[in-house]
Amino acid sequence: MRGPVCEPCWHSILPLTPPLCDACGDPLATWRTADTPHHPGGPQGPHYTRCTRCRRQKRQIVITRAIGSYEGALRAIVHAFKYDGRRSLAPRLGELMKVRGAVVLAGAEIVVPVPLHPSRRRERGFDQAADLARHVGLPVVRALGRIRPTAVQASLPAGRRHANVRDAFALAPAATRLRGRVVVLVDDVSTTGATLEACARALSAAGPREIRALTAARVVSTRR
Repeated sequence: MRGPVCEPCWHSILPLTPPLCDACGDPLATWRTADTPHHPGGPQGPHYTRCTRCRRQKRQIVITRAIGSYEGALRAIVHAFKYDGRRSLAPRLGELMKVRGAVVLAGAEIVVPVPLHPSRRRERGFDQAADLARHVGLPVVRALGRIRPTAVQASLPAGRRHANVRDAFALAPAATRLRGRVVVLVDDVSTTGATLEACARALSAAGPREIRALTAARVVSTRR
C-alpha cells in the first residue's frame, strides 16, 4: 500500500460486534459462552463480561477494544503505517479508535502508549503507539519504558509471548500522574494480549483506579 488509502477501503473495515469478551476483546460465539458479569468496582460498579480463557487468568486490564479484526484493509493499513512509515495514517486510525473504542474511553482520563525499546525506535524512526495515542482525544502520558529488548511478538508462538515480555516494562517518572486515574493503554495490534498485560502489570504499581486498553486492530482468536 503505497498510495493514498481510498474511502472504500476505510469503509470496508468492519467493527467487532457483540457479544465480546471485555477483557481481551475477542468475539464470543454466544452470550452463553461468557461468565456472570464481573464487577471490579463492587456490586454497584460497572460490570464486565469475560470469555472462558480470560476467566482462567488474572488480568489487570478490565476492558479491551479495537477498531476491527487484523485482516483485509485494516491489516494492510496498519502494516503500511507501522512498517512502511506511513505516519499520515495515524490521525484516521486514531479517529476510528475513538469511535469504536468509545466504551473504553468513556470516563478515562489518561492514555499511555505501549513503548518501543530505544533500539527499535531508532531502527523504525518513530513509535507507532505514541502516534496513535496522540489522536484518541485524551492527555498522553509516557508512563512506561521498555527496559530490555524483546523478540518481535509476531515471530513467536502464542505460548512464548507472555514470557517474552515478562518484566520488559518499567514505570517512568511521569507515572506519578496515574494514581487514582482511569488509564487506557494504546497499541497498534493485540494478538494474545501478552504485551498489553505486561504493561498493565507494570502500571498497576503506580496505583491507577482502572486499566483499560485500546488498539487499532485485534487478531481474533478461534478459541472461545
